[in-house]
Amino acid sequence: MNIKGVFSATQEAVRHMGDGGRIIMIGSVNSDLMAIAGGSVYALTKGAVAGFTRGLARDLGPRGITVNNVQPGPVDTDLNPSDGPFADVMKGINALHRYGQSDEIAGLVSYLASAEAGYITGASLKIDGGFAA
Repeated sequence: MNIKGVFSATQEAVRHMGDGGRIIMIGSVNSDLMAIAGGSVYALTKGAVAGFTRGLARDLGPRGITVNNVQPGPVDTDLNPSDGPFADVMKGINALHRYGQSDEIAGLVSYLASAEAGYITGASLKIDGGFAA
């Protein structure tokens, strides 16, 4: 689903998107670093999102559409709570020793959607508190 959903949603959005639009993928820092065993397939899918971002940036650049990939590290969510079974390990790896918050991720997404980010495309931007540092 990490690949098929991103591909299908993006394909449909591009059909309706005017020139100068923004596509912002939500990937994962795990495309660059898998710190625990058992995550190879997840890392594979998130690596595919990063590669798709780069290719699509080239394909849509002539239309002025930017394509970027936000790569969060551990974020406090219902599926990955900051007090969950993996939390101590994840916090120990992270340079800031904490989980990120959804509003921190939203701030980067908001910036990438803004006019000020009009020259950023094909980028995978980590927002991971130093998880992959």
